[in-house]
Amino acid sequence: MPGDHYNADSFKAFFDAWLLRQRNFLDDLLSAESGSPHDGDLQDLISRVLSHYEDYYEKKSRIAQTDIFLVFSPPWFTTYERTLLWIGGFRPGLTFRLVNQSINDMSDEQVLRIRRLRDDVKIEERLLNNDLAKIQEKVAAPPLLEFFRRGGHDGVIGGEEAMENLKAAFQSVLASADFFRRDTALKVTEILTPAQAVRFWAAVAQLHLRIRALGLQEDAE
Repeated sequence: MPGDHYNADSFKAFFDAWLLRQRNFLDDLLSAESGSPHDGDLQDLISRVLSHYEDYYEKKSRIAQTDIFLVFSPPWFTTYERTLLWIGGFRPGLTFRLVNQSINDMSDEQVLRIRRLRDDVKIEERLLNNDLAKIQEKVAAPPLLEFFRRGGHDGVIGGEEAMENLKAAFQSVLASADFFRRDTALKVTEILTPAQAVRFWAAVAQLHLRIRALGLQEDAE
């Protein structure tokens, strides 16, 4: 709802509920994969799955406005999940590994389009890596270093302003990375047929839930 103020606890509650819906969508995708529904029904399912992810990104952008540093080391993720993060989420290049694993009946034209998209994604990933590296250099520069050394207290000349600039820079690079993630997944979905897209999104959900389960197991031990 507009005006919701997200903190770590409220986002964790949202994320837990979102993961439950993720499991339900996986069941629907696997069921569609094993059956023979019409393309229209498959398209409807894919649209609902995409809306499910849009919901996540919308809530994530709100908490990023509240506390950007939470999103870069999210307490709602397991320790293992946090080791896999790239600018607050998954690396878009992972998409193509999932395409290769889940789909073996692409036409020559589809293979070519996926290959071109993968090459574009590699370039964009490098550019965003460079943007992030520039931001991280600012963290080690005065007056921010002195600001952090004093525990974020006033009295450091330019410290508050530098901190606000740093937050804005992190928010900007996260927004670019999240747009890039969504755009890559949408472009892949457009290249695939509805039946192929169902297999792709099932593979995405399976990987996501498997990583989650492994992380919970490791943290419990």
